Amino acid sequence: MTPIRERKADHIDICLNERVAPGYCYWNDVRLVHNALPEVNADDIDLSTALFGKKLSFPLVVTAITGGFPGAKKINSNIAEACAELGIGMGVGSERAGIAGADPDSYSVICDYDVPLVIGNVGAPQLVEQRSKDRFSVEDVGRAKELVDADVMAIHLNFLQEVVQPEGDVNTKGCFDAIRDVAKAYPTIVKETGAGISREVAARLRGTGIVGMDIAGMGGTSFAGVELYRAMAAGDEIRMNMGESFLDWGIPSPVSLLEARNGLPLIASGGILDGIHVATSVAMGASSAGVANAVLREAAKSADAVKSKLMLIREEFKAAMLLTGSADVKQLSKARYVVLGETRQWLE
Repeated sequence: MTPIRERKADHIDICLNERVAPGYCYWNDVRLVHNALPEVNADDIDLSTALFGKKLSFPLVVTAITGGFPGAKKINSNIAEACAELGIGMGVGSERAGIAGADPDSYSVICDYDVPLVIGNVGAPQLVEQRSKDRFSVEDVGRAKELVDADVMAIHLNFLQEVVQPEGDVNTKGCFDAIRDVAKAYPTIVKETGAGISREVAARLRGTGIVGMDIAGMGGTSFAGVELYRAMAAGDEIRMNMGESFLDWGIPSPVSLLEARNGLPLIASGGILDGIHVATSVAMGASSAGVANAVLREAAKSADAVKSKLMLIREEFKAAMLLTGSADVKQLSKARYVVLGETRQWLE
């Protein structure tokens, strides 16, 4: 079984160097309707919003990427510095490794920066018994919260990855009750990891006491694809074929966003690449968009590179607001849009 630190390093290396997305951008199927006479002064547009009680300069969160191996500290530090300077949210990668003592400073480095919204992260599979592994208790989740001084804890649902991964945790029984227990103790959201949340699951989750969801639909990083490359390197033909079979498994992100609307704040992630996608997600009902792989290459370089990428996304977002006649995020949430292509087929 591969040590968790090595596995996390593998994930970053693969995401930086291999194609791990299905290859179809579902967000491009959704088009905002142009307003030829917007009657808005660009200098007066208010990009700010609130998410989970925290003010963001515009509706964006750099969602969970990594942690738990030596190279992760630089990545998280660069992202945290950029998010603090630009006033947007940030989530950290799964904290199981950090709680177990593997490079905890690769997570806690976020505390060195004044990030306005910090989202911690534990996996739903770790909240229930898994073969010989000990389960995470509610107190362990509290330790993860303290490690990064999180405002909100995310419980991620990554069962697509787990079924492809040779060392995967594949018992899902009890996760619903475990989520409810954590949500009683701490402000909690549920986060998918690339396969989306359906209408039925969103309805069930609303009853757990969570404060929101990150739908993280299909169209961005496929962790079945990531595990495919790990299997190739290990010569594991069964897992390699599993990765190929499940590469495009899931609910496309825009479809999941529409399905998951249940009155709770939603983060729309999974293939968000630019500011137009951010604006589109808000028009479709998201409280905020989330990006990860879109800034990973920059995060591996420097904080300035991350800032430059995020500033471009912000300017594109502002331009989309102007061109839809939206003076603030609330008006943007009512902007007209049309759905085309494969996304429309899904909805029909």
